[in-house]
Amino acid sequence: MALILRESDVQDLIEMDEVIAAVEDAMRELGEGDAHNEPRRRAFAPGGILNVMFAAYPGGKCTGLKGYTVSNGHVRFMVAMFKLDGSLDALVEADFMGAYRTGAATAVAARALGTAVPAKIGLIGTGWQAATQALALSRVVEIDQLRVYSRNAEKRAMFAEEQSEQLGVQIVAADTAETAVRGADIVVTVTTSPAPVLEAEWVEPHAFVAAVGSNFRNRTEVPPELVERAHTVVVDQLAAAQLESGDLIQAAEAGKFDWRQAVELGAVVAGRWERPERPGIMLFESHGLALWDLAAASVVVAAARRRGGYEEIEFLT
Repeated sequence: MALILRESDVQDLIEMDEVIAAVEDAMRELGEGDAHNEPRRRAFAPGGILNVMFAAYPGGKCTGLKGYTVSNGHVRFMVAMFKLDGSLDALVEADFMGAYRTGAATAVAARALGTAVPAKIGLIGTGWQAATQALALSRVVEIDQLRVYSRNAEKRAMFAEEQSEQLGVQIVAADTAETAVRGADIVVTVTTSPAPVLEAEWVEPHAFVAAVGSNFRNRTEVPPELVERAHTVVVDQLAAAQLESGDLIQAAEAGKFDWRQAVELGAVVAGRWERPERPGIMLFESHGLALWDLAAASVVVAAARRRGGYEEIEFLT
């Protein structure tokens, strides 16, 4: 029987620590050549876009795909997870789960690359994804202070108040993006902006920067000058980044980045990358992998089966 898990079910079941562990395991498998991930593909139709991405995660005993549509400002996400014997294991509504797996990937990268402890964090963005970025980082980094900025003063003040209470750390609503970024050991950009939201000179020479918000080649969150300054550029997957990392594509076109510099996160997690003695700025370009969705789904579905009581159907047996 295949499980049907809706958004409310996922919110009831999901645990960030478990998702971080699963994403880390999946990336290790990808780095070792055991897991497989295919980059996102898009089909454009009048009024909307269909996005499809898929992967195989042996450690989670599953294969599967994520499909989602974007139309009239509405996004609908679904993960279909199959057992290794080919039978359907679960259909999962995946908006909330997607935010968790994206935050988890940033946490995995921050831990694998190493960051200052305790860390000051600069966060640009106050949406759904920003909250899970903060949550995930709080599980792997001792946070000294988190400064958050977005263009809407009311939203950033509300975000700071709510997240301070939930995470038990000091969160300050910054008046400007520069105030949020300067002096930060970790910088996270998680916005829908089509243009850079910070300047290279604001970033500390030792900082870990996670650019999370953009996965279109014509959109950027960080300027080419920051890519050029970065000593280490880590991508979630090279094939995916070359298709949709606007930050790196535009930096390469400007002559400020060579794709041969890019290191895949899987190689870092699998121990196939040697950390430089003086690492400088470490830039993580996160665009989202179906493998992360499977990692998150694998722990959510396992939790649902342990607990029981969720909707099941006989389908594709």
